[in-house]
Amino acid sequence: MRELITTGNELVARAAIECGCKFFGGYPITPSSEIAHELSSLLPANGGTFIQMEDEIAGICVALGASMSGTKAMTASSGPGISLKAEQIGYSFIAEIPLVIVNVMRGGPSTGLPTRVAQGDVLQAKNPTHGDVNMIVLAPSSLTECYTMTVHAFNMAERFMTPVMLLLDETIGHMQARVKIPEISELTIISRKSFDGDVSQYQPYAVKHNEPAVLNPFFKGYRYHVTGLHHGERGFPTEDGDIVAYNMKRLFDKIDSYTNDIEKFEEFMLDDAEICIIAYGGVALSAR
Repeated sequence: MRELITTGNELVARAAIECGCKFFGGYPITPSSEIAHELSSLLPANGGTFIQMEDEIAGICVALGASMSGTKAMTASSGPGISLKAEQIGYSFIAEIPLVIVNVMRGGPSTGLPTRVAQGDVLQAKNPTHGDVNMIVLAPSSLTECYTMTVHAFNMAERFMTPVMLLLDETIGHMQARVKIPEISELTIISRKSFDGDVSQYQPYAVKHNEPAVLNPFFKGYRYHVTGLHHGERGFPTEDGDIVAYNMKRLFDKIDSYTNDIEKFEEFMLDDAEICIIAYGGVALSAR
């Protein structure tokens, strides 16, 4: 184990680098800005790319483009920025583009209380876009979990080819303390699958009902289409009802079939308890 004094936001940035993130696209917003600040120096120093875009929408768009090139990518924001990213979050769901999206929550609605803690974005995290979606949301409740849950978020995004929300709050993001984190050699790192067969046989969306698409990186000679429309086995748009129904079910099944691998929780003093308090983020520290 390694021991250091740092903050939750800085640990998110460190974990992203150490599990293979090579691209960040985003826009500063309190209380998540320190993640971008850290990555603006860490990424170039580790062979990656950091881009501050003109707004939150552009930030997620470039991150999705980087992911489609085969790169582990992320973006970070807070509630108002997540609202702006909603359309592209839906795009990443249906096109099956892996992406880690960090939301460090603050008081809302609208501009709200930028420097104060709140946890009002939990329903937004569950349903961050229109239509039917199955969102993986991970909520760190300690500084150590800011690190370990970031690694888990990248692993889940790559394994299931889906956007994953890392849901901090201002208390966890800005808290500074002594923390122990795993050695890099102790981490389990997952990278997305790829197809290495005959180019003419490549059908990225022709997979079983509980499996994610296999999207080879752009620029590698494998032809397929990427769209926000419902699509067939090569990604080209379709309105065939059977294909649409199958793919919608698959987008849920590929996650619901593996909840034991996704979900992480901690129990404390429940052996003879009559009342159970369920909490996450900064509230979990107070509850404990």
